[in-house]
Amino acid sequence: MQRMPGETSQQPQLKRVIGLSGAMMMGLGSIIGTGVFVSLGIGAGIAGPSVLLAIMLAAGVAMCNGLSSAQLAANHPVSGGTYEYGHRWLNPSLGFTAGWMFLCAKSASSATAALGFAGYIAHATGMGASLPLAVGVVVLVTVIALSGIERSNRVNIVIVSIVILALMIFVGAGFSSAVKNKAAFQPIFDGGKLTDLLQATALMFVAFTGYGRIATLGEEVAEPRRTIPRAVIVTLLISMALYLLVAFVGIGVNGFENLDGSLALAEKSVSNAALPTVMLVGATVAMVSVLLNLVLGLSRVVLAMGRHGDLPKATARISESTRVPAVATVGVAVLIAGWVCVGDVKLTWSFSAFTVLVYYAINNLCAIRMKPGERLYPIWPAYLGLAACLTLAFFVDWGIWLTGLGLIIIGLAWRACFNAKRATASPRRCFRRSGVVLGRGLLPG
Repeated sequence: MQRMPGETSQQPQLKRVIGLSGAMMMGLGSIIGTGVFVSLGIGAGIAGPSVLLAIMLAAGVAMCNGLSSAQLAANHPVSGGTYEYGHRWLNPSLGFTAGWMFLCAKSASSATAALGFAGYIAHATGMGASLPLAVGVVVLVTVIALSGIERSNRVNIVIVSIVILALMIFVGAGFSSAVKNKAAFQPIFDGGKLTDLLQATALMFVAFTGYGRIATLGEEVAEPRRTIPRAVIVTLLISMALYLLVAFVGIGVNGFENLDGSLALAEKSVSNAALPTVMLVGATVAMVSVLLNLVLGLSRVVLAMGRHGDLPKATARISESTRVPAVATVGVAVLIAGWVCVGDVKLTWSFSAFTVLVYYAINNLCAIRMKPGERLYPIWPAYLGLAACLTLAFFVDWGIWLTGLGLIIIGLAWRACFNAKRATASPRRCFRRSGVVLGRGLLPG
């Protein structure tokens, strides 16, 4: 197998078997599940009809970040995403912070997907306790992920196809009704509620960040320099179109007050008896798709962190039979199950918003530090993406914001202590290796 930049002969490598269509489907599978069936409802509850503007603003920020991710992954196509880019273009501390924030953000997003799945099933069947269902789907998805990337990719393609078909049926059934109901979209923007619009934009931004799975799985993408940029851009364009169409129809037929993530309620305004069932199937399958792709992406970041020594070496082991990081995958599943026990969809999604904005701020900073010969695109989208991420992060609930900052400190402290245990040098040297703040500022790792 041809070795790409960043790969070494000392490290066991994953299989490059994901083509353009597979990469796009993994991106879409990570995006259109919770984004459509959870985030739209939360965003509409905050901004009302202005959620349509929030979608477009979030898509613009995501495209800037996506261009940064695409060229970074094309130049350094290994597992780990911004964690690896931070190590290469910045310093180990910022690389670790990116990886740590990704684990926090996407494990919370994964829990949101699992809780969403359980909620839809409970609603459809009249079952009571949904937490066991949520934990159960985490176990199911983990088993699929452990079976190998090729099988996971095939399952994901089937799932995403079902979800897109269900959404297009929904759009087709309700579009004409939505067009006639102009009053539902008034006012499209209230200048006095700019803060609400920006908060909704921050939450909707998370709904686009699934394209990052394409980058974090870079070590398993064939012809990464050609495939990854194309897959990222196409994935974002398709996602934006789907979000706008679904939000337009959802608001038009139900009103933004009822766009609570349960799009199966569309039967109130659309005369199609089969639509609730179609949407219920689409919603539950979408949650499984998101969860599968997040488990795949998270486990690859854990793999990268294990390779660099920021997590136990066992997390860097790759199964010889399936060529997947089995220990990392199981560890991620346990982390997600812990978040599931929180049981609050809005809380997990809001927490994901802050942490993922920090992650992509570092991602854009890496793109800014690239050499001219490494760039595939102009530098200004990276600057714009960096500014947007840092700005939107402050529009997340302050309690979430403080918790996120606290977790960054905890993560850096963990890194320092973990590395210190393995070191034989003086305490100060151990801290220097970990890149922790000492005295005058951030020391190089």
